Amino acid sequence: MTHLLYLHGFLSSEKSVKALQTKAFFREHYPDVTLHIPRLSNYPGEVRTQLETLLAENPGLLSHGLRLIGSSMGGYLSTWLAETYGGKAVLVNPAVRPYALLEGYLGEHVNPYTNERFTLVEDDIHALQALDTPVITLPARYRVLLQTGDETLDYRQAEEKYQGADLVIEDGGDHSFVNYEAHLPAIARFLLGD
Repeated sequence: MTHLLYLHGFLSSEKSVKALQTKAFFREHYPDVTLHIPRLSNYPGEVRTQLETLLAENPGLLSHGLRLIGSSMGGYLSTWLAETYGGKAVLVNPAVRPYALLEGYLGEHVNPYTNERFTLVEDDIHALQALDTPVITLPARYRVLLQTGDETLDYRQAEEKYQGADLVIEDGGDHSFVNYEAHLPAIARFLLGD
């Protein structure tokens, strides 16, 4: 049994469009794959413990090497997991330095998917910085999907960080990654082909 972990972004949830498309695709085409899509805490300071607990409680995730899909902040977290535990990761418009971006987001927020109110504090920024992987050790373990029209993140940061990886750069698009669903067959081949 192959296990796959999908990590959503900041201010998102397991009910995001991409998460639901991923779930539907693997259910239809790869019913033998167990897909894990946890609801990540809105508090970045809690996410490391949450992910470590998830791995401890689901040893199948590590038994044949991690298989990860991460969007935005989930891409940042997927990189940390892949660099820490090994495996392969597909990153969709990944955040490269989210701790710098979120400096401008300190204060109260409401998650639009869950309606949960939370307050982002400086400790959350430090917790994110602690997960930084400035240099990737094995570019071949990554497939990185970028769209130049991303209005939230500068795609060139990811293009630079993931040099040597399987980079797919599309003109236009936006932060949600327009037409993500069309990439799912290639994502599955990259993650599941050995």
